[in-house]
Parts: sequence; C-alpha cells; structure tokens
Amino acid sequence: MGRSQLICTGGSLMVTVQYNNDYKDDKNKGTQHKRVTVHNSHGEELVGVLHETNSLELVIICHGFKSSKDRIPMVNLADAFEKEGISAFRFDFAGNGESEGSFQYGNYRREADDLRAIVEHFHEEERFIATIVGHSKGGNVVLLYASSYKDVDAVVNISGRFNLERGIEGRLGRDFKEKIKHDGFIDVRNRKDNSFIASILLGTLKSPLNLRGSHIACAFSIR
Repeated sequence: MGRSQLICTGGSLMVTVQYNNDYKDDKNKGTQHKRVTVHNSHGEELVGVLHETNSLELVIICHGFKSSKDRIPMVNLADAFEKEGISAFRFDFAGNGESEGSFQYGNYRREADDLRAIVEHFHEEERFIATIVGHSKGGNVVLLYASSYKDVDAVVNISGRFNLERGIEGRLGRDFKEKIKHDGFIDVRNRKDNSFIASILLGTLKSPLNLRGSHIACAFSIR
C-alpha cells in the first residue's frame, strides 16, 4: 500500500491516495450488490450495501448530515470503485436511512464508533480496508476515526468542513448557546422549508465533538 498524504491548505483538506493493485483479485469480474447488517456498540443494526467485486481490498463510504447510503454521491462513488474492480461498502449511520437508532445532531464521536463497527466486521471477514471515504459531514467522521484508531492507510475527505463554528451559527443562530442554556434545548430546522430536523439538548454541549467537526484531526498522520 502506498503512503497517503494529508495536506491542509487554507482551511481545505486534500488527500492523495495511492492504490496497490496487489490486493486485486480478477478471477471473477462479476459484481454483486449484497445487503449487509452490522451491529454497533449500542446494539443498533447498521444497514449497508456491499458492491462485491471479489477483490480483497475494500473501500468504505460514509454519508453526510441527514443523508443516507442511497444518496447519489455515495452510490456514484461505490459504482466508480466497482468499475475499477474494487469492492465498496456504503452504509447508513445509526438514526439515518435504514439503520436503527435515533437521529442526533452533530454526534461525530458516535458516528466514528459506527464506522469502527463496520471496519471490525470486515476485518473479521479478512478484508483489507484500502480506504475510508467520507462525504460532507462524513468527511469529518473519517478524519476523526483515522486520528483515533490509525488502522486504515488512506482517508478521503470530500467536502468536509475544516472549522464548523461558522456552520453552527448559520444553522442555529448566533445566540444558540444562550437559547439552549435558557430552555434546556434548541430545535434544528431545515433552512429551506423550516421543517423540524432534531432537538439539541443542553447536555450535548459538554462534548465539543458532539457539535463541532474534527478540525484538530488535520494534525494527525496516516501511516
């Protein structure tokens, strides 16, 4: 496996990934799409789709905020790897899509734990995790995962935020801290149609990773 390079420039993250095709198995070029379920550390069932090309290497794809494995970016990414003969797995974080659990705003550490359950599942099946790919919020999750566990050689962050302070104020309002301290919670609503998304409880503010992205992970090194 080639060395990955993580570059931080002007608040953006860029990753260069080199694949070693020694892990590729072209004996069977047929591809199958398999529904796979994995239980996370909280006993919740995580649902995903495996694009099985019979390669030994596997790419895991993580969706973004209030999204799912079936959104166009995740499907297109999996299809692209599939065309190259590389197996890919796209799944729903707990509380999203088909997976069990309640949706929670922020929740980066919890989603990194979900990703951990997925990685361990495929390690048990003796698959080589070539790369973890995250789109939008999922980009921050894969960075947080890699900085915590250091068992994946390549990480790809697609449009993940570098610093979420501005994003939080944009979605919740500049006075969100005062509101949540006064009322004990604050409702998150869709900026387009004002529909309800989730409630943030006062206790979640005790852990910055519940609300803010893992910009500190910019300093981590990938093997």
